Amino acid sequence: MAPIKVVVHGASGRMGQEVIKALCRESTMQLVGAVDIKVGETCLALPDGSGTVPISSSIEKIITECKPDVIIDFSTARAVMPAARMAIKQGIHMVIGTTGLTADEIKEINDLAEGYSVGVVMASNFALGAIMMLHLTRIAARYFDYAEIIEQHHLLKVDSPSGTALTTARAMIEAKGKPFNRPVEKEVSDSRGQQVEGITIHSVRLPGILARQEVILGAPGQTLSIKHDTVSRECYMPGVMIAAREVLKRKGLIQGLDSLLGLRED
Repeated sequence: MAPIKVVVHGASGRMGQEVIKALCRESTMQLVGAVDIKVGETCLALPDGSGTVPISSSIEKIITECKPDVIIDFSTARAVMPAARMAIKQGIHMVIGTTGLTADEIKEINDLAEGYSVGVVMASNFALGAIMMLHLTRIAARYFDYAEIIEQHHLLKVDSPSGTALTTARAMIEAKGKPFNRPVEKEVSDSRGQQVEGITIHSVRLPGILARQEVILGAPGQTLSIKHDTVSRECYMPGVMIAAREVLKRKGLIQGLDSLLGLRED
C-alpha cells in the first residue's frame, strides 16, 4: 500500500515541528510538503536527515505541487479557513488541531466536508490521556450538579479559555442534559472566571507550564477530580497519526477523537 501523502500547515510552529518529526517516524505516511507564513527557504530539511520537502507560504502552491491526501493543520484560526476552503474543494482530507474557530466557521467546514464528500477530523486536543479525561467527565457529569474547570497553559497561548476546556464543558452539559448549578454569589466577580452554562472555567497562563486541566465536580460531602497533565508535545502525536489514518475512511466533519477510539458514536 502506498504511504499517505501529508502536508503540514503551520509547519514552523511548535506543534507543526512536532508533527513533522512524528511523520518522519511513520512508515505508512510520507511528508510531501509544508506551509507556513514565516518562510525563508523553498525547501524544508527533514529532521531525520532523510532529505527535503517543498515549503511555501502559499498553500495553493504546495497543494498543486505536492498533491497530498491529507493536510494536518496546526496554524491559526485566521489561516485555517482559507486553507480548508481550498483543500476540501479539491478532495483533500484534513486533520485540524487549530482552535479558536467560531461556530459559523465550524459549520462552514462541516458543510464543505459533506458537500465534497471529504473527511475532516477536528479536535481541540489530541493527547490520548486528555481524550480519556473527556470521556470520564462525560460519565461523571450525569451524577453531579456542580462543576468547575481549571486549565493551565504556557504564557504564549493566544486563546482563553482553551479549546479543550470549552470542549470539556460542552460535553459535560450535553451528557447531563441541562446546565450545572452555580454557587450563590452575593455579587458578580471577574475573579470567578468564564461561565459556560453553570460551569466556571478558570484560565492560568504562566511560563513553566505546557498544558494541564483539572475538572472538579462537587456534591454534598464529596468532590471528584479528574486531571490530565501534558509534559511534552510528543504526547499529541499518537492521536494526530490516528486521525490522519482514519480521516481517509470518513466523510463529513468528525469533532473529537473519541468516536475514532470507539468511546462514543458519531
